[in-house]
Amino acid sequence: MPLPTPTTGEPADTDADPIPLTEPREGTPEVTTSRDSLTTYADELARGSGPVAVDAERASGFRYGQDAYLVQLRREGAGTGLIDPQALPDLSVISSALRGEEWVLHAANQDLPCLADVGMVPSRLFDTELAGRLLNKPRVGLASLVAVELGFSLAKEHSAADWSTRPLPEDWLRYAALDVEVLVELRDVLAEQLEEAGKLEWARQEFAAVLAAPPPAPRVEPWRRTSGSHAVRDRRQLAVLRSLWYARDRAAQRADIAPGRILPDSAIVAAATAGTTDLRSLKAFRSPSGRRRLKIWTAAVKEAQELPDSELPTRRPAQSTGLPQQRLWRDKSPDAASRLEAVKRIVRTRALDLDVPQENLLTPEFQRRIAWEPPEPTSEEGVAVRLAELGARPWQVEYLADPLTDALGRPAHVIETVPDPLAE
Repeated sequence: MPLPTPTTGEPADTDADPIPLTEPREGTPEVTTSRDSLTTYADELARGSGPVAVDAERASGFRYGQDAYLVQLRREGAGTGLIDPQALPDLSVISSALRGEEWVLHAANQDLPCLADVGMVPSRLFDTELAGRLLNKPRVGLASLVAVELGFSLAKEHSAADWSTRPLPEDWLRYAALDVEVLVELRDVLAEQLEEAGKLEWARQEFAAVLAAPPPAPRVEPWRRTSGSHAVRDRRQLAVLRSLWYARDRAAQRADIAPGRILPDSAIVAAATAGTTDLRSLKAFRSPSGRRRLKIWTAAVKEAQELPDSELPTRRPAQSTGLPQQRLWRDKSPDAASRLEAVKRIVRTRALDLDVPQENLLTPEFQRRIAWEPPEPTSEEGVAVRLAELGARPWQVEYLADPLTDALGRPAHVIETVPDPLAE
């Protein structure tokens, strides 16, 4: 079916039903699995024009880690390409072909790490999800933006599929190709809206920050995020939970299987609260996956039960930020607690004025850090420098340095005189 002409410039008629996109305009391409085919497509990309749409499919929930199992690209003059990064683990030829060109991704911070792992690193970026956030769109998922801004409907039934499957089914490949089908058109509409709103420069700074961001730091005590762990309060039980979590993680990494498929969180919690090393008596370990590695789980439980009291984990998690938990601020530092309340009110008010989400004007972490450790002396220049050190972009510093100086220097005054948007 030929692709309808996409809307540009003006948002689609939201009262009309979106037109389903069911087939890529040139059909679904074959998956590129050979070096020669990859080189040919890279040459076509280099000869193309305009931004290039890029997407990646992972196997979250099925495989260990966040590797890419399919990479999709589309550029005017080159068409759509589907590349298997498992067969072709080095895709740096794509980066070379597109050096200096703008890549269009949706929620780029999710895909950039797995793309970098296969040698694909953009020079410039346009993130359609981030653009939607800066425009304060009510829904910024790709399907929602495409429906509202272009008047098309994208099916998302394969978004959580096991993309490590080989061969990939034809309908999955069609779905993957459609994900980049109108991404550049969406980019053009959002860019025009950003320019009209005076936010295009903000977006450029945000996109550059996404590109420059280092890999996220490893989580501190990731085992504490086990679903249902709130029910485990005894320190010895916490030690069992921790030991089992790490045993499962090692087993999952060796098998290249998502940890939850090796052993569900519910089984870890059940073992932690049971107080026994006879895991066979627990229903959660009678499943085939639980029995298959029973010796590993039993050894992990025994190891935790034999730990001296001095090595047991605390009930409260360590603080990865170096800051105390916010609920303790009033007791530890009443002044900092007052400053934080004033900072939050300023950010809420300015975000409302600028029509952006609060977290996109200044992240909650940055708000806490500048309230806990304000610059000394508290001057507009000092606040501007501190914000920049934290990672705030120039546009954020421009709109926040002045009002935050007052908030940090006279928090009680700010709380009294600045209306709270949440109270209106």
